[in-house]
Amino acid sequence: MRIHAGNALVEQHDSDRPNTPRNPAPAVPSTSPVPPGAPAADGWSVRRASTTAGAALLAMSALAGFGYVFAVQGLVTSADPGQTGHDILASQGLFRIGIVSLVVVVALDVVVAWALYRVFSPVNQSLSMLAAALRLVYAGVFMVAIGHLLAALHLITGTGSPSAFTGEQLNVMAMREISTFNDIWSVGQLLFGLHLLVVGYLALRSGYVPRLIGALLLIAGLGYSADSLGTILSTGSWTNISTYTFLGEFLLALWLLIHARHIDNARLKPTASPAIKTP
Repeated sequence: MRIHAGNALVEQHDSDRPNTPRNPAPAVPSTSPVPPGAPAADGWSVRRASTTAGAALLAMSALAGFGYVFAVQGLVTSADPGQTGHDILASQGLFRIGIVSLVVVVALDVVVAWALYRVFSPVNQSLSMLAAALRLVYAGVFMVAIGHLLAALHLITGTGSPSAFTGEQLNVMAMREISTFNDIWSVGQLLFGLHLLVVGYLALRSGYVPRLIGALLLIAGLGYSADSLGTILSTGSWTNISTYTFLGEFLLALWLLIHARHIDNARLKPTASPAIKTP
């Protein structure tokens, strides 16, 4: 290329010009989906989340069995506030440990809610988030219920109780607090049942969780929901259906802990948006 500068003719070759593109193409960020079996941005893979959920669910079963069945209900005599107050006062250390066990169950509920979200998000992220939200709200309701057990303990031991009440009256008030704990927990189980229904549906759709476990989770969810609604709507006593339908969550816990590490990436279903293709 030639350029006139005054009377001189200057020749400039193309190689002497700066190597700058005339119309640089804008950079497009990569939005390729991450394989579901690979570690997420937080470093937790589906396999690791499965192991966490399975271990937490089994630990919850043991803690809830000890805390509620043995330490709390084992010291409560139905329709006998005096005997209940006497037994709790004589074994208040056990009763306190039972309350602590139930509080740990609530903390593990939060862990399970996150871990199951990670396990089932490759199937449907929105429904997985809904399942996690239902479990978290249920955990909050359960924590409120546990507070009434502590109130009952304070009444029986006389901690902060007004001296105007007799021991018999305090025992009656403590029994009411224990009944309130049961009532709040029963109502909250509707949320837990809905959580299991969503998880059961996700398990059926996943392709990597056995369909039998998904079906049993749906049955368990219906059992807990029926118990909650039955307690509210029934004018008499209600027989807990969940006593016979709880098996689904227990089998899910075993499967997550033992078999989930064998999940193959190809069997996971990604839900991420397809990558943007540039011309």
